[in-house]
Amino acid sequence: MLTLLSLALASPSVFAQSADELAKKLANPVSNLVSVPFQFNFDFGGGIDDDGFRSTLNIQPVIPFSLNDDWNLISRSIMPLVYQEDFVDDDGLSQYGTGDLVQSFFFSPKEPTSNGLIWGVGPVIMAPTASNDSLGSEKWAAGPTGVVLYQHGPWTYGTLANHLESFAGEDNRADVSATFVQPFINYGAGGGLTYALNLEATYNWETEQESVPMNMMVTKVMQLGNQTVSIGGGAKAYLAGPDNGPDWGLRFVFTMLFPK
Repeated sequence: MLTLLSLALASPSVFAQSADELAKKLANPVSNLVSVPFQFNFDFGGGIDDDGFRSTLNIQPVIPFSLNDDWNLISRSIMPLVYQEDFVDDDGLSQYGTGDLVQSFFFSPKEPTSNGLIWGVGPVIMAPTASNDSLGSEKWAAGPTGVVLYQHGPWTYGTLANHLESFAGEDNRADVSATFVQPFINYGAGGGLTYALNLEATYNWETEQESVPMNMMVTKVMQLGNQTVSIGGGAKAYLAGPDNGPDWGLRFVFTMLFPK
């Protein structure tokens, strides 16, 4: 009886420790953790009359593969499902459907370097999977991607970046030449709670325009029945963008975790 009581009293702290470990792995884009994030984005303003609305659900499975004793291959996919209204001139109609799939692969050492650096590099590919002309580029594109980060105590900070250049697709659509840079910093507050801040800066070399949303998020790792999840949300402010770009937004994320 005393043993059962001790286990019952100990279980919250045991889960808290596990939740903190999972939260720290989630903060690392190349960690050895299978996860399936569902990221809900709501953007307001911009468009043809500065009163547009866009909602985007990004389905982002992350699957690590062990290549040998020293290296992992991390697959990161982004499949957007988009609904928008008053963003393009289409006789007042809204548009909805899939966007372009972005698939990244990172070759990453299983252990940090001697000074604690965690890194990964590989290719990124964009496929023209948009179901509506206004929701995608109708171009195939590819390029390099990479990430570097440090994790010290409760802190995780680093940068993820990629560059895409189109090489095939519809001739009547603009070429793709875009650089994406995402500096990020996360603080683990304990009990699976994480405060996160990042920029998602994209520069379009064809139009010479940039978009720089800043995301401020709070997430928490918890148990829903037998499923471990991370749930969170926050606000988005556009520090720079094209004239028809959004002004502000909201982001919510629900992530299913599958620890080994």
